[in-house]
Amino acid sequence: MQHLATQIKAWGLALGFQQIGITDTDLSRYEERFLEWLAKGFHGTMDYMQRHGTKRTRPAELIPGTIRIISARLDYLPPDTDCMDVLNNPAKGYISRYALGRDYHRLMRKRLMLLVEKIQTAIQPFGYRAFSDSAPVMEKSIAEKAGLGFVGKHTNLINTKAGSWFFLGEIYTDLPLPIDNPQERSHCGSCHACMDICPTQAIIGPYQLDARRCISYLTIELRESIPVELRRLMGNRIYGCDDCQLVCPWNKFAKPTQEKAFHPRQNLQAPRLLDLFAWTEAEFLQYTEGSAIRRIGYECWLRNIAVALGNAPYDATIVQALQGQLDHPSAMVREHVEWALAEQYQKIAAL
Repeated sequence: MQHLATQIKAWGLALGFQQIGITDTDLSRYEERFLEWLAKGFHGTMDYMQRHGTKRTRPAELIPGTIRIISARLDYLPPDTDCMDVLNNPAKGYISRYALGRDYHRLMRKRLMLLVEKIQTAIQPFGYRAFSDSAPVMEKSIAEKAGLGFVGKHTNLINTKAGSWFFLGEIYTDLPLPIDNPQERSHCGSCHACMDICPTQAIIGPYQLDARRCISYLTIELRESIPVELRRLMGNRIYGCDDCQLVCPWNKFAKPTQEKAFHPRQNLQAPRLLDLFAWTEAEFLQYTEGSAIRRIGYECWLRNIAVALGNAPYDATIVQALQGQLDHPSAMVREHVEWALAEQYQKIAAL
């Protein structure tokens, strides 16, 4: 088993993963914190977070027979995406860097399955299930236990040699593999840059995230109206938010991904808001084909962009574009368009 574990890590690197770790299924020290987080309602409308009971924190309940978990890291930071230039330009829309390329779910799972095939070739068929953000799995907790990094104050996983711009995937297995040593402690020290920078102050304390205030939640997970009190704070972030990663000192060690699939598509690394707002639903589906962005749907796409347009400095072309959507069939879209117009009119009055 020791030899097999060494082979698994070598195969993983050959397949394009940046790191492979192995851990057991004891997540008891994470379970209490997770249940407390749910009890506080910090998950908002993400009902799926509690739908599966303890299957999320007890892997053998999700997949009977599981005794080990192979955790994989795949870096995704695209090259030359000029994050700060986009964030500082209110005419453009900021899209979280993980979503600029192809949807990672399929690529990660396909690669995990290639690793499974390598293992099966070396030994007899074994019990397994591969996941990539596709089941009730405590990805960050598992990765931390497997030695892939430590959970930072912003609740993202950080690797001291690679930062935090990476995806995680898992293989649940019945193989009695030797386990790796976990990261014993946080390396955040006295740093609280992520807490300070968060536009909506969603990081309410070290290692405590109220998802209901997080821009990633508001623009991706929420399917309802965005709370009015948070809209101005969102700026021009229309799909996700990377601020806490952008200021994290550990990301000075992050390297641009060599995965061409994660490189920007459709010029979404620095798009003009008015161009995106002009997309028809058919164009939205066309331009987001194979992208994680498609999952939010056209209505939420327009909702998010309307908020960003409302936050932009007064511009007659913005007003005209917003007026053109006042009769949109979606009540949610209309409400956000009306809010954005009111914001633009206020700026006119202030001139």
